[in-house]
Amino acid sequence: MKNDQSLFPTIPSFFDDMLTRDWFNWPLSQRTNNWSVPAVNVKETNDAFELEVAAPGMDKQDFKVELDNNLLVVSAQKENKYEEQAGNGHFARREFNYQSFTRTFSLPERLVKGDEISAKYQDGILYISVPKTEEAKVKPAKQIEIH
Repeated sequence: MKNDQSLFPTIPSFFDDMLTRDWFNWPLSQRTNNWSVPAVNVKETNDAFELEVAAPGMDKQDFKVELDNNLLVVSAQKENKYEEQAGNGHFARREFNYQSFTRTFSLPERLVKGDEISAKYQDGILYISVPKTEEAKVKPAKQIEIH
Protein backbone atom coordinates (compact mmCIF):
# COMPACT_ATOMS: atom_id res chain seq x y z
CA MET A 1 0.00 0.00 0.00
CA LYS A 2 1.17 3.52 -0.76
CA ASN A 3 2.14 6.04 1.89
CA ASP A 4 -1.10 7.31 3.55
CA GLN A 5 0.00 10.92 3.07
CA SER A 6 -0.24 10.56 -0.70
CA LEU A 7 -3.93 9.59 -0.43
CA PHE A 8 -5.02 12.89 1.15
CA PRO A 9 -4.72 16.33 -0.39
CA THR A 10 -2.80 19.01 1.46
CA ILE A 11 -4.91 21.14 3.80
CA PRO A 12 -5.50 24.54 2.18
CA SER A 13 -3.40 27.40 3.53
CA PHE A 14 -6.62 29.08 4.75
CA PHE A 15 -6.95 26.39 7.40
CA ASP A 16 -3.26 26.66 8.25
CA ASP A 17 -3.75 30.38 8.82
CA MET A 18 -6.84 29.77 10.95
CA LEU A 19 -4.93 27.41 13.22
CA THR A 20 -1.64 29.24 13.51
CA ARG A 21 -2.34 32.96 13.11
CA ASP A 22 -2.16 35.11 16.21
CA TRP A 23 -5.52 36.79 15.54
CA PHE A 24 -5.44 39.25 18.42
CA ASN A 25 -1.72 40.03 18.29
CA TRP A 26 -1.55 39.84 22.06
CA PRO A 27 1.67 41.19 23.53
CA LEU A 28 2.20 38.16 25.79
CA SER A 29 2.49 35.96 22.72
CA GLN A 30 5.66 37.84 21.83
CA ARG A 31 7.12 37.49 25.33
CA THR A 32 6.56 33.85 26.15
CA ASN A 33 9.46 31.50 25.73
CA ASN A 34 8.49 27.90 25.39
CA TRP A 35 11.76 26.22 26.31
CA SER A 36 11.52 22.88 27.97
CA VAL A 37 15.05 21.74 28.74
CA PRO A 38 17.86 24.27 29.06
CA ALA A 39 21.32 23.76 27.65
CA VAL A 40 23.98 22.73 30.17
CA ASN A 41 27.74 23.15 29.90
CA VAL A 42 29.78 20.75 32.03
CA LYS A 43 33.45 21.43 32.62
CA GLU A 44 35.86 19.32 34.65
CA THR A 45 38.74 21.09 36.37
CA ASN A 46 41.33 19.55 38.64
CA ASP A 47 39.31 20.60 41.71
CA ALA A 48 35.66 20.34 40.66
CA PHE A 49 32.98 19.64 38.10
CA GLU A 50 31.45 22.98 36.99
CA LEU A 51 27.94 23.11 35.50
CA GLU A 52 26.36 26.09 33.75
CA VAL A 53 22.61 25.81 33.21
CA ALA A 54 21.22 28.37 30.74
CA ALA A 55 17.86 29.46 32.16
CA PRO A 56 17.16 33.13 31.38
CA GLY A 57 14.02 34.68 32.77
CA MET A 58 14.03 32.57 35.91
CA ASP A 59 14.61 33.73 39.48
CA LYS A 60 16.91 31.98 41.91
CA GLN A 61 13.93 30.89 44.05
CA ASP A 62 12.54 29.02 41.00
CA PHE A 63 15.40 26.48 41.17
CA LYS A 64 15.87 23.38 43.26
CA VAL A 65 19.23 21.58 43.38
CA GLU A 66 19.40 18.25 45.19
CA LEU A 67 21.94 15.50 45.68
CA ASP A 68 20.30 12.06 45.89
CA ASN A 69 23.02 9.44 46.45
CA ASN A 70 25.23 10.01 43.40
CA LEU A 71 22.56 11.83 41.34
CA LEU A 72 22.60 15.61 41.08
CA VAL A 73 19.04 16.74 40.28
CA VAL A 74 18.53 20.28 38.96
CA SER A 75 14.94 21.42 38.49
CA ALA A 76 13.01 24.65 38.14
CA GLN A 77 9.40 25.73 37.97
CA LYS A 78 8.05 29.17 37.09
CA GLU A 79 4.55 30.46 36.59
CA ASN A 80 3.89 33.50 34.37
CA LYS A 81 0.57 35.35 34.45
CA TYR A 82 -0.75 38.18 32.36
CA GLU A 83 -4.19 39.64 32.89
CA GLU A 84 -6.19 42.43 31.27
CA GLN A 85 -9.56 43.36 32.66
CA ALA A 86 -12.45 45.08 30.96
CA GLY A 87 -14.05 48.07 32.65
CA ASN A 88 -16.83 45.95 34.17
CA GLY A 89 -14.41 43.78 36.19
CA HIS A 90 -14.67 40.77 33.86
CA PHE A 91 -11.58 39.41 32.20
CA ALA A 92 -11.06 40.61 28.67
CA ARG A 93 -8.03 38.36 28.48
CA ARG A 94 -6.18 36.17 30.95
CA GLU A 95 -3.09 34.22 30.00
CA PHE A 96 -0.82 32.06 32.08
CA ASN A 97 1.82 29.48 31.45
CA TYR A 98 4.09 27.24 33.42
CA GLN A 99 7.69 26.51 32.64
CA SER A 100 9.50 23.65 34.28
CA PHE A 101 12.40 21.33 33.69
CA THR A 102 14.39 18.66 35.44
CA ARG A 103 17.94 17.59 34.57
CA THR A 104 19.70 14.71 36.32
CA PHE A 105 23.45 14.13 36.34
CA SER A 106 25.16 10.99 37.55
CA LEU A 107 28.19 11.89 39.66
CA PRO A 108 31.16 9.57 40.11
CA GLU A 109 30.72 7.71 43.40
CA ARG A 110 33.18 8.56 46.20
CA LEU A 111 34.87 11.13 43.98
CA VAL A 112 32.86 14.25 44.85
CA LYS A 113 32.31 16.16 48.07
CA GLY A 114 28.51 16.18 48.13
CA ASP A 115 28.31 18.31 51.27
CA GLU A 116 30.31 21.09 49.57
CA ILE A 117 28.25 21.51 46.38
CA SER A 118 27.39 25.16 45.80
CA ALA A 119 25.10 27.00 43.38
CA LYS A 120 24.42 30.58 42.35
CA TYR A 121 22.16 32.17 39.74
CA GLN A 122 23.49 35.17 37.86
CA ASP A 123 22.64 36.80 34.51
CA GLY A 124 20.38 33.97 33.35
CA ILE A 125 22.86 31.20 34.19
CA LEU A 126 22.69 28.78 37.13
CA TYR A 127 26.27 27.96 38.15
CA ILE A 128 26.82 24.74 40.12
CA SER A 129 30.18 23.69 41.51
CA VAL A 130 30.71 20.06 42.56
CA PRO A 131 34.08 19.79 44.37
CA LYS A 132 36.16 16.64 43.92
CA THR A 133 37.65 14.56 46.71
CA GLU A 134 41.45 14.41 47.00
CA GLU A 135 41.56 10.93 45.44
CA ALA A 136 39.71 12.21 42.34
CA LYS A 137 42.12 15.06 41.68
CA VAL A 138 44.78 14.60 39.04
CA LYS A 139 48.14 14.21 40.66
CA PRO A 140 51.31 15.37 39.00
CA ALA A 141 53.56 12.73 37.50
CA LYS A 142 56.04 11.32 39.97
CA GLN A 143 59.62 10.91 38.80
CA ILE A 144 60.91 7.41 39.57
CA GLU A 145 64.59 7.26 40.29
CA ILE A 146 66.49 4.60 38.39
CA HIS A 147 69.12 2.76 40.41
